[in-house]
Amino acid sequence: MSRLVFVLLDGLAAGAAATHMGFLAALTQAGEARHAELTAELPPLSRPIYATLLTGRTPLETGIVRNEDARLAPAPTLFARARAAGLRTAAAAYHWVSELCNVAPFVPARDRLSVDANLPIQHGLFYSEDAYPDAELFRDAEALRQRFTPDLLLVHSMGIDFAGHAAGAESRAYREAVRAADALLALHVPAWLDWGASVLVTSDHGMDADGSHSDATDVARRVPFWLVGAPEDTPLPARQTDIAPVAARLLGIRWS
Repeated sequence: MSRLVFVLLDGLAAGAAATHMGFLAALTQAGEARHAELTAELPPLSRPIYATLLTGRTPLETGIVRNEDARLAPAPTLFARARAAGLRTAAAAYHWVSELCNVAPFVPARDRLSVDANLPIQHGLFYSEDAYPDAELFRDAEALRQRFTPDLLLVHSMGIDFAGHAAGAESRAYREAVRAADALLALHVPAWLDWGASVLVTSDHGMDADGSHSDATDVARRVPFWLVGAPEDTPLPARQTDIAPVAARLLGIRWS
């Protein structure tokens, strides 16, 4: 069994990641990280892809094909499987993750802070403002890590996606958001590795110049994937549906 930090950088396009994420590029060049590019499932929308990343099923298979479909995932999530295996779970994430894994609909006063051993995400800090700063989100994740020592920790930031929707993927604001996320990873990844965790970094979808990711285009669908500190025999995913099984393998739990 190993610890896993699962980093979901919302709205990070593969091209922007390759150009503007110098820290992750350095790890990859040094052989300390393994990198791949994937094509997001259709439709390339956030909530449907969150469900895919957490269940290993396509949006058509989960039936969650709209961002407005606020309900629990219809299949066991990675968090549910981890909890069933006796692992400790935590997430600093957008509130749609709480709705997919814990309880729907999300009620901020009730659900923003989650400390419940019976829930799939036992320890959670969930935000509901798209403009929630990434630096604060990473601090939330670090607070959860230090206080609860989870085996599975999700770190889900929205800064890149927010900048893309506001200004488009060809804007300086979007590029700066990507660079800022890379800097946050440079700050936190070494500590996570020293803690004994593997680190998985990916995105749900890309972003286009219109500030959209609804279309079936490469720029909207191509996303990056990295593994850091994972055993060398860990397979890289070929599709987004492979990510949850890879994460389960890193945690030492069965998927099938």
